[in-house]
Amino acid sequence: MTPGELRVLCLSFGAAVEDFPFNPETSVFKVCGKLFALTALDARPLTVNLKCDPEDAIRLRAEHPDLIAPGYHMNKRHWNTVTVDGTLPDRLVRELVEDSYDLVVAGLPRAERLRLDRP
Repeated sequence: MTPGELRVLCLSFGAAVEDFPFNPETSVFKVCGKLFALTALDARPLTVNLKCDPEDAIRLRAEHPDLIAPGYHMNKRHWNTVTVDGTLPDRLVRELVEDSYDLVVAGLPRAERLRLDRP
């Protein structure tokens, strides 16, 4: 997956926006003001911080020790840093981004979740 493809994927979810609160190089993807993905799209290797269920986070780190690590500068229990260098299947990367988005949406107030469900 290329940096451009990762950006398009992150922005493909309902109400997703890209923000640069830290610096112009760090893309922060949010839904309703809540972070679900953080990456420096020009970094090599490309990495992205994604929210993850704690049990899944441990399993993924064990299955892919060189590619998925505890979230860099994040709560290590709930965030993973995923290396997106072509080694992990694109399908898995897409699933991890979608899971991160879904976890963040699930934590939103009910009224905001309902607004996201409207066409």
